[in-house]
Amino acid sequence: MTIYNMYDEVATLMAGLDIDKLMSLKATPAMQQRFEQLANQAKQAQISSKDKDELDHYIVLERLIRLAKLRATA
Repeated sequence: MTIYNMYDEVATLMAGLDIDKLMSLKATPAMQQRFEQLANQAKQAQISSKDKDELDHYIVLERLIRLAKLRATA
């Protein structure tokens, strides 16, 4: 099993949750602000490896939640 298969399985499980709760799931303002800060650092090529790892985690979580929402409405 690859990491992508695991993400796929988690998204499928999340899609089975209460649809209203799933659809209302979103980043807090503080999380959104941090993501934007990290993304700007990355665009300017001024990001540390630690911050790049953090940014990568935000991106994976966002994609996972988006996939779950798509599956829940399909």
